[in-house]
Amino acid sequence: MKRLKGKVALVTGGSRGAGRGIAVELGKAGATVYVTGRSVDGGSTNNWPGTIHETVSQIEASGGKGIAVRCDHTNDSDTKSVIDRIRKEEGKLDILINNVWGGNELSIEERPFWELPIEHWDTMFTAGVRAQIATNHFAIPLLRETKHGLILHTTFWDEYKYTGNFYYDLAKHALTRMAYGLSIELKREHIAVIALSPGFMRTELVLKAFQTDEDHWHEVKELTKTETPHYIGRAVVALASDPQVMNRSGQVLRVGDLAKEYQFTDIDGKYHPAFTISGQEGNENKGH
Repeated sequence: MKRLKGKVALVTGGSRGAGRGIAVELGKAGATVYVTGRSVDGGSTNNWPGTIHETVSQIEASGGKGIAVRCDHTNDSDTKSVIDRIRKEEGKLDILINNVWGGNELSIEERPFWELPIEHWDTMFTAGVRAQIATNHFAIPLLRETKHGLILHTTFWDEYKYTGNFYYDLAKHALTRMAYGLSIELKREHIAVIALSPGFMRTELVLKAFQTDEDHWHEVKELTKTETPHYIGRAVVALASDPQVMNRSGQVLRVGDLAKEYQFTDIDGKYHPAFTISGQEGNENKGH
């Protein structure tokens, strides 16, 4: 069922991983999906698997409509040009998925802050947090003209538990706070802003790190509780299709919890509960 037919969506960082899964599921649901990223056919970032054109091919193979737009979201003129193009071609924007994230360019090391390279700030904040701020800056005026909408920030969150890496933890919590602040500023505009946290995703880069593929991942013990990026994609579709989504604005939601509530599964038919960080007591230090 094309629940989102007639809607226009922008998914940033859509070459691979969560961005690709979200873009494909939005396309399946009937939305016109603009997909941005730096990786294009013939020139993938760091020679990683996945490009925005491959994502669009998957959208089209599922019967949807996708448009690939090369964009470096650390370059404000690139970001502005994407929004200008959407305005010109579609005249509106209904759904913004803030998924661009530069943190993948460095390994997430569980070492004390003082032992981590200071460059972690640039990859996670300049190419992550700031890139999402810039996308909001240029996109929100178009969303406001539509007089409704949904902004989702992909993040990682488990009841404020510490993730084990100082910069990663700080950046991801900045995204949840960004969603909260924007939810207050955009409440009167009827634009819902939500932070959405997936579990351990079986992305292209995760499969590559474990030297396996989608046909053999079940042979790797460490991947037994993983989910595909389509799982968060289906969570996005559920939220975007919910007429009461404004009631959730400002919240941080976990994909596994939404799967239980909205009754969706991963593409293999499995239900994955919300991911939790083990070895911590939980909420004693919420860090508000």
